[in-house]
Amino acid sequence: MRGINIVTLLSVFVPTVSMTHIFVYGTLKRGQPNYFRMMDAGNGKAEYCGSARTVERFPLVIAGKYNIPFLLNVPGSGDRVKGEVYSVDAQMLAFLDKFEGCPDMYQRNAVKLEVEDWAGESGPAAGSIMEAFIYSTTTYKPEWLKLPTFDSFDAYGSHGLAYIARESRN
Repeated sequence: MRGINIVTLLSVFVPTVSMTHIFVYGTLKRGQPNYFRMMDAGNGKAEYCGSARTVERFPLVIAGKYNIPFLLNVPGSGDRVKGEVYSVDAQMLAFLDKFEGCPDMYQRNAVKLEVEDWAGESGPAAGSIMEAFIYSTTTYKPEWLKLPTFDSFDAYGSHGLAYIARESRN
């Protein structure tokens, strides 16, 4: 087996896993009601990468009878939204699409982010710009544009709007 190195041999027999960057700003963040779904290996793989903020402003509102955070796809309005970047595999991406009701309730679009901090040694530096997918919606009630906007969502925040988990909805 002269001329074959171990790296070449492994690349033939070990499949590579394609990972995708997702930016979450609501109930899927650490410490929020649906974070457990990101960490459930049955849904796929998700690794926390760091925190970031959208380069463009968007209205992040809390709306509907379940007090769900919605990022309205109205660029240039609202705030630069702060959230978390995750690297997810294809299985988790498919789970998130289903969980977010994509493409009916939310759409998954690429967005530019300014990195605030990055976990681990390799990755973009603070202040650099990267791209990730985000779930935003173009389907909303017109009055939602008049709601208060937030630069960050916390289900337990001082806004007084208690998020109703899926398991508790009628």
